Amino acid sequence: MSRSVPWDNIPTPAADFTVVRVAGTSGVSIYWGRDTGAQCLLIVELQGDHAAHFRRDTVALHGIGVDLRNGDTDGGQRLVLTLARHIDSDLFLGLCETLIGSLKDVADSATALSVALAHLKRWKAFLAGRNARLLSPAEVRGLFGELHVLRKLYQHTLTQTAAVDAWCGPDESHQDFIFGNRAIEVKSLSGRERSAVRISSEDQLESLADELFLLTLRLIDRPDSEEALSLNGVVALISGELTDAEAIEQLMSKLADVGYAPLAEYDSPCFVVRDVQGYRVHGDFPCLIRSELPTGIAKVAYDIRLEAIALHQCDEAIVFGED
Repeated sequence: MSRSVPWDNIPTPAADFTVVRVAGTSGVSIYWGRDTGAQCLLIVELQGDHAAHFRRDTVALHGIGVDLRNGDTDGGQRLVLTLARHIDSDLFLGLCETLIGSLKDVADSATALSVALAHLKRWKAFLAGRNARLLSPAEVRGLFGELHVLRKLYQHTLTQTAAVDAWCGPDESHQDFIFGNRAIEVKSLSGRERSAVRISSEDQLESLADELFLLTLRLIDRPDSEEALSLNGVVALISGELTDAEAIEQLMSKLADVGYAPLAEYDSPCFVVRDVQGYRVHGDFPCLIRSELPTGIAKVAYDIRLEAIALHQCDEAIVFGED
């Protein structure tokens, strides 16, 4: 990834910091900066003494310094984020941009520090996850589709905590959702993929649950549509809808596990969900499963033509176990 970063236009000072105020914020003052070692900084100005709060909730991030320092004004302090290696400036910029978005209207210094430290904790989970990198377009579609199904579950079938717990995709389970006596494998199709779905392993359509369903969703990139959502948009929507603290914490942990962080790159594409179709996987449903593979065959991936499983279609309500 290569894009301009604000630190490129900030000279290295002979002493202290060189700073440029972040535009478009109405809360606490926030600055891009460089120090005498040419390191990239983000500085949040705070009024009052917040040392006890900082010591209690401080966050250690690999490759990013997080410090509370005395400011220029009487009793003022600065939350200073320092990037250790310039090669990571794109990722650091993503962290800073999302933090700025969280703080842009926060005027109270104590609240601003709480928001910032909570934000850094979420980023720590992301940076420690298995996939601290940009998701591919296919991974973005897949995650969007799973989150769409997650919303359906807590809106119509399960409690919020049970729905997030049922989301097994981040846990590298064979199916994306497992709850009660059923499992659901979700496949998100692009506008170009019309006739088949890709099954990525011999375990994906074999389950210990009594009922197994395949659910296909067609995602159409429609940035002009009022109902369209980006990956960042659907995460923000779900985060705003969840009211259970345990569900929110578990959701953030699972998003970090799949390599998601609210980077600007995920503001597009914007999807509209169309043609949601469920299929019951049983009987003569065409699939390759581990228990029936010839000895020595492993790591099977294959395509299933949708026309070949038309007889196995079922209502979406049946897939979700709605009464």
